[in-house]
Amino acid sequence: MSSKIINIKGKLCDLSHPVVMGILNITPDSFFDGGKYFSESDKIKARIDQILTEGGKIIDIGAYSSRPGADDVSEDEEYRRLTRTFDVIAANYSDLTISVDTFRSGIARKAVLEFGVDIINDISAGEIDKNMFTTVAELNVPYILMHMQGRPADMQDSPTYADVVEDIVLYLSRKVMELRQLGVKDIIIDPGFGFGKTLEQNYALLNRLEAFDVFELPLLVGISRKSMIYKLLNKTPQESLNGTTVLNTLALTKGASILRVHDVKEAVECVTIFEALKG
Repeated sequence: MSSKIINIKGKLCDLSHPVVMGILNITPDSFFDGGKYFSESDKIKARIDQILTEGGKIIDIGAYSSRPGADDVSEDEEYRRLTRTFDVIAANYSDLTISVDTFRSGIARKAVLEFGVDIINDISAGEIDKNMFTTVAELNVPYILMHMQGRPADMQDSPTYADVVEDIVLYLSRKVMELRQLGVKDIIIDPGFGFGKTLEQNYALLNRLEAFDVFELPLLVGISRKSMIYKLLNKTPQESLNGTTVLNTLALTKGASILRVHDVKEAVECVTIFEALKG
């Protein structure tokens, strides 16, 4: 059996064929689309419809902005935002694959047990909430394990590594071992582009992305419209679609299993072309 097959509620998903994860930020302050889907049910539904129509296979819902310097949000507020969104989902959809982007074990538990969420996506790799690993093990859902140096408030102050790729591989190796010991079966690796990395470190990471093949696990890459693109090109996030497409294509050639993106149609086209080239 492929090492890139994950179990989602009893259904096997083969991520040796890359898929696209569409971002639904229900926050007022995310760096690219903050406020766009924050409070209006019709806009949330329209975004979900867009992701599905354009070929996205997973919808990643974030109720807490993790951009550098973002405001802290209480757990109650995060839950309230998710509740509003899942009211829309319950009224309009029956079979979606949904990931919730949270570092809080309490939110993870409610997301799975109350809303039927399929995947937990944790930017902190269990560092912020020490109960996250045991919670995910108990819930028996796939877990996205992301590397971040520091916290969102300070992660870009002065990120330092002896060797950015080796350091992250070693860090994630320890985390994978801890999760395995707890019985977590389905783990997706995310090296965390933009989370505690300088522009140069981000490109070193992308250049040597094949190093993460050592895990023999699905690899998620999230570089959509990030500063590693727009700062290099002296653009804005709004002007960074072309750069995103270039880097998504490179990531696929280096082993990415999931592309986490704002622009689903363009990413799906990248995957389609890449798969054709594989023959």
